[in-house]
Amino acid sequence: MPTAQAFEKWLIAYGAAWEARDPGAAVRIFSPDARYHWTPFASPQVGHDQIAAAWGQATSSQQDIQFRYSVWSVDDVRGIAQWHTRFTRIDTGLPVEIDGVLLAEFDAAGLCRLFREWWHSTDTP
Repeated sequence: MPTAQAFEKWLIAYGAAWEARDPGAAVRIFSPDARYHWTPFASPQVGHDQIAAAWGQATSSQQDIQFRYSVWSVDDVRGIAQWHTRFTRIDTGLPVEIDGVLLAEFDAAGLCRLFREWWHSTDTP
């Protein structure tokens, strides 16, 4: 793992979980001990409980989410993709765009065990 087809399937599941704002669906594509690096400077979310909590918190303020991706590279254990997301902030009604790159490393079962992303957003605090 991964093949190009398996990585695409994983990305589709990742995007579907985000668009549905479903932390349960998100953690099902990660290994139980996965390390999820939201940014290069923050401590990773580790394991299903932390990943689900972070996803739930992040997506609870989003609506009308649209996720797209482009695969850049796939080898025996990892895939790299560029991704782009649009959504509306629930509290302000303002549109947000995020563009980023992700690196996902997989275990033998096809679950992501290490996830790193680098992104930039039009959203301002």
